[in-house]
Amino acid sequence: MFLVIGEKPSVAQALAKVLKAEKKEDGYLVGEGCLVSWCFGHLAEYASPETYDERYVKWDFSDLPIIPEKWELTVAKDKKGQLAVLKKLLRRKDIEYVVNACDAGREGELIFKHVYDLSGSTLPVKRLWISSMEDPAIREGFVNLKDGKEYQNICEASVCRAKADWLVGMNATRGYTTKYLKKLAVGRVQTPTLAMIVEREERIRDFKKEKYFAVHISGDGIDAVTGRIDNRKDAEKMLEECRGGQAQVVSVAKEEKAVSPPKLYDLTTLQRDANRIFGFTAKETLEYLQSLYEKKLATYPRTDSQFLSDDMGQTAGKVIEAVLHSGLFGERILSGQEIPAPDIGKVLDSKKVTDHHAVIPTVAIGGTDFSALPEEERKILLLIADRLLCATGEKHLYETVKAELSCNGNIFTVTGKTVTHNGWKDFEDMMKLSFKIAEDMAEQEAAGDTEPADKLKNSKMPELSKGQIFENIQADISEHFTSAPKHFTEDQLLLSMETAGKGEFENETEKKGLGTPATRAGIIEKLVSSGYVVRKGRQLLPTPEGMELITVMPEYLKSAAMTAEWENDLLRMEKGELDSRDFMQGITELIEKILEGCRNIPESELYRFHQKESVGNCPLCGEEVYEGKKNFYCGNRDCKFSLWKENRYLSGMKKKIDKKMAKELLKTGRSHAKDLYSEKKGQNFEADIVMKIEDGRTSFSLEFPRREEGKQKGKKRK
Repeated sequence: MFLVIGEKPSVAQALAKVLKAEKKEDGYLVGEGCLVSWCFGHLAEYASPETYDERYVKWDFSDLPIIPEKWELTVAKDKKGQLAVLKKLLRRKDIEYVVNACDAGREGELIFKHVYDLSGSTLPVKRLWISSMEDPAIREGFVNLKDGKEYQNICEASVCRAKADWLVGMNATRGYTTKYLKKLAVGRVQTPTLAMIVEREERIRDFKKEKYFAVHISGDGIDAVTGRIDNRKDAEKMLEECRGGQAQVVSVAKEEKAVSPPKLYDLTTLQRDANRIFGFTAKETLEYLQSLYEKKLATYPRTDSQFLSDDMGQTAGKVIEAVLHSGLFGERILSGQEIPAPDIGKVLDSKKVTDHHAVIPTVAIGGTDFSALPEEERKILLLIADRLLCATGEKHLYETVKAELSCNGNIFTVTGKTVTHNGWKDFEDMMKLSFKIAEDMAEQEAAGDTEPADKLKNSKMPELSKGQIFENIQADISEHFTSAPKHFTEDQLLLSMETAGKGEFENETEKKGLGTPATRAGIIEKLVSSGYVVRKGRQLLPTPEGMELITVMPEYLKSAAMTAEWENDLLRMEKGELDSRDFMQGITELIEKILEGCRNIPESELYRFHQKESVGNCPLCGEEVYEGKKNFYCGNRDCKFSLWKENRYLSGMKKKIDKKMAKELLKTGRSHAKDLYSEKKGQNFEADIVMKIEDGRTSFSLEFPRREEGKQKGKKRK
């Protein structure tokens, strides 16, 4: 009898189906010779500081650093029941071994390890390591189960990453928060990511646009232009020199060019394209792809490889055939044109496949009812299917022509492009048509939301030859402005995260970057949920709080290089090239460096977050009044004066006290409102809101404008 533990119920059910474990029990399934159970993602996580010592409930700088000698795990209340089931199963005497069937990566290793450790089990561990949830892949995986010890290094790396994040997050956050007396969330990956967003914002704000000009000449089908001209008078002088004159072709250069097919998708490049084309966030793309994986329509999502292993040629061929006959693209598969045989060899390279190969569809796509899929998942499936066709397609060929014309000693340039063989772009065009992407992309480009995929558009021009003369040419001036850097979209931010630190290391080192394909989406979402970044359309903008945080962070915590180096160390650990103790020692030294920096913060800087704007003076004690989340409060802690933004009297008239009203009430004791609501009459009305202070208590009344019949009496309530 053996036990199988999947990462979530849906995965466990797919495994159980193959293993014919159909009998349902509380928290697990029973088959012949096996039991199948599941986690709910992370059942256990490292405990908060107060678990180790009650004094950590209160944040005090003198208690830092917090470095657990023995790490404790905690389990959420809603997950304790399933953990109890797993503990019981892992302790059953009839179980010979347990199969770790959690997702094949660092996170899957960590999820299983925490459950295994909490159970106190000593059962031998075998590892199911698969990249597809298709039944044949699962069967093959169980036939070829590996000894769990073979994945010990990956497990160690996952543990070290989790502990490092905990140590930096807890100590740095508490250190800076207690020094500045304001909650400041600091993280080893999120802080340098935020720094990139803030730096981009500062470049945009500091940008000063510059006007420049260009002179155009045209005639007989040509339109040639100068380079940038900074002075308008120079442009006008050139205009007068050329208008109505003669232009001669002084050079013509033709060049045949080829664009190789793109690589297959890894997770990050898929997230980038899905954001650029469909506006999906990185988190959403990962969720949709994970769902497709669990539905057996796509391979494992969290991969950093863009290749398939050498032994997957036959599989890739079958998948391509299934895609072409799936109906995913409707009737648009090249409109009945003959499709060239795919060059599968382009996407095979075992040396560039580590834990998982590139993301591709599965053969199951051939029999799928796409109308039953959510539209978002269908779009992601379309992208990965199309990318497989593109990646195995023929080169895109085109010819460029660049000609220079001279007019009265001034040089003008004209360029043209002619596609000679569309190649793999046939499939790309087919994909765009499927969701009318071409129009959407054009709109984005016009709005400056994305970079054009091909700046040299397909454009024809008349045949030109050296020495050719154009008579009586027309000329005009165009006015242009330099463009500020664009705000990050998730597409661009993901690219920057992936390539962070790239230029600061030797070429021989491992791939650098902020985070991993599996974690980048979560990092972006954490910045948003922390209030440091906001989404505006597809753009990611830093908030004032985010910008302020980066201003007080030391350079090494904002540096992508340091975090990228850590990621490289974790990769080395996976390969057995770095001892986990050495890595953790480095983290401990970093914590001390962070805290020493906190100790050296000048006293003049400690209150930089508490320079509040006064809205007026307190009517009771005369001290400054400040705005809080729910009220306007007196700066004197011994004074109990408060203006609540929502109070019972005004709420009945659907009115809240805002900053403008608070200032008026504090200054004159009254504020005129035009949008009060009478529930009795079912309509809005206007009146003066009058504030009175009696025995330290605040009350309000209404005073109405004078009418012919006289002034109405205001109603009053305490």
